[in-house]
Amino acid sequence: MIAIGGGGYVPARILRSFLKQPGSTNIPIQAIGLSLYETLPANKASKEGTSTPPVVDRDIEEPGTKVTRTQWLDLSALGEMDNLVGKRVLIVDEVDDTRTTLEYAVKELEKDVEAARARVGGEAAQFSIFVLHNKNKVKKGSIPGNMVEEGRYVAARTVGEEWICYPWEAVDIDEHDRLAAAQKASGAQQQ
Repeated sequence: MIAIGGGGYVPARILRSFLKQPGSTNIPIQAIGLSLYETLPANKASKEGTSTPPVVDRDIEEPGTKVTRTQWLDLSALGEMDNLVGKRVLIVDEVDDTRTTLEYAVKELEKDVEAARARVGGEAAQFSIFVLHNKNKVKKGSIPGNMVEEGRYVAARTVGEEWICYPWEAVDIDEHDRLAAAQKASGAQQQ
C-alpha cells in the first residue's frame, strides 16, 4: 500500500486493519509526499462562491497548478521499487478533487516500478486507487481508463464540490466539532 501524504496516511492505516487477513503479516504502508495545494494568506483569498474552507484566523489552501514531490520512495534503499514488481499496489488518498495528484502518482510509480522490473525481471505491478471522497466534477488529471473499468478505482463516497474538513487535519478538534455540528444543523434546516 502506498499512502499519498499527508491526507492518505490515516485512511491507509485504517484500510490496513480491514484488508489484513487473519494469520498474515501486516500490509506494509509506504509513503509518498505530493503537494498540489498551496497555502495562501487568509486575507488574499476570496471565499465567496468557492469550495474552499471558511477562514478561521489562519491561512487557507487553494489548488495549485503543478504537483510537487515532497517525499518519494528511495530508489536506492533496500530495493523498494524491486519489492513492488509483480505486486498489487493500492494507492490511497483522502480526496480525488482535480485528479492531478492521482495522475502524477500513478504515472510516476508505474514508470519507476517498470524500470525496476526491466532490471530484475518478473511480472508488471498492478496499481489500484482508493480515496475516501471523489468530488463529482470535471477532472483536470486522468488515470488509465482500465483502472475504472476493472474496478481498480474505488471511492468510498462521491460528493459535490464542497470543502471537506477531515478530523485529522484539525488544528483545534473542539472547533472542528463545533463547525461540523453547525454545518450539519444548517444542512438539516435547508432540507
